Amino acid sequence: MILCYRFLTIFFYPVFIVIIFFRKFFNKEDKKRYKEKIFSTSFSPVDRKQKKLIWFHAASIGEVQSIFPVVSKLNKKNKNLDFLITTVTLSSGILVNKKFKNNQNIYHRYFPIDVIFLVRKFLDEWRPDLVLFVDSEIWPNFILEIDKREIKSVVINARITKKSFNKWMLVPRLAKKIFNSFELCLAASMESKKYLKKLNAKNLKYYGNLKLSSSVKFKEVKDKNKIIFKNRKIWCAASTHRSEEIVCLKTHINLKKKQKNLLTIIIPRHINRSNEIKKLCQKLNLRSQILKENDLIKKDKEVVIINSFGLLPIYFRYSKSVFMGKSIVKELEETSGQNPIEAAKLGCKVYHGPFVNNFKEIYKFLKMLGITEEITNDKILAIKILRDFKNSQNSKNKIIKKITNLGDRILKNNVREVQNLII
Repeated sequence: MILCYRFLTIFFYPVFIVIIFFRKFFNKEDKKRYKEKIFSTSFSPVDRKQKKLIWFHAASIGEVQSIFPVVSKLNKKNKNLDFLITTVTLSSGILVNKKFKNNQNIYHRYFPIDVIFLVRKFLDEWRPDLVLFVDSEIWPNFILEIDKREIKSVVINARITKKSFNKWMLVPRLAKKIFNSFELCLAASMESKKYLKKLNAKNLKYYGNLKLSSSVKFKEVKDKNKIIFKNRKIWCAASTHRSEEIVCLKTHINLKKKQKNLLTIIIPRHINRSNEIKKLCQKLNLRSQILKENDLIKKDKEVVIINSFGLLPIYFRYSKSVFMGKSIVKELEETSGQNPIEAAKLGCKVYHGPFVNNFKEIYKFLKMLGITEEITNDKILAIKILRDFKNSQNSKNKIIKKITNLGDRILKNNVREVQNLII
């Protein structure tokens, strides 16, 4: 099976080149560094002298943010290490370069396509001593070649869903060979641990989801908006999809019967739907405003629709209650759920609908801590939010403390396991 995979990746290599070349014209690839993915002449290894190289590979923003604390801890513990971080997406590459711009021993490159001659050349030039694949980044040519060279490898915060497990079981011999090649498997959930065991993973351990250890950073809002936030009762609906906004707006209508000075913030998953949501507000006679990044909130508005990216933490910070979207729409059940960790880390009580398949175990775990609750309609959501408004600031601080302590434990255990392999 691996021979078939290798033939197909080589056969389609020219197609991959064309695709990546065209993606750069749509600003989906780094216009200067896109060649790192497709040409070995652009791998640009560094002269490490006698230092060991620890290589982390993470696909996109969520995965790469989860390993930032691990890289930082290992860098503090070990003075004789270099780190290579590879990513797939443009946004994650920008994030890595920004995070470690002052670290002379931490390098970023874009991950090469999993074609065997690129794989061999990349490993020849970079010569890693330990390789860590993050989440579900499992690339057969890279992993089997790393194993062949007897380089230690780890899958960290490993996530295997039922759907991905079923796909792997279409090629069971190859799957078991790949997962058995890892020196250590650190599962992201009990469900993933169960499937990894069936896939023949060895030295399998579970300490918790590493994303609970990542820090949340954000720009501060403008002073005038800050004053409005501090003087209003705020709740937030995040990553909403079509048909969920009507539930949120009805919740607002129910709330304002009992709560004065109310401000509802809606952050749609796709901000190009902002005008659609505003029209919905108009039908319900709600005073709304579409807010771009540098806009000021108008005092007479009761619903604010966010029309910019990357600002969720700002609004979570000023909210006690958050509704996480993609959890009510039945049609999206198979891929349902949005990540609640960021909201929880900023002390919010998180509400969601019945469909959270993508983050089922995280929601279950946070429910045990009293941080998340399932709701089924706008009336129940309004009752819950009203209760949160009456709670003191201490309730928000307690949530922050719970998540911080938990994240610290998870990080400590993961770093210890990786440190043992480095030694």
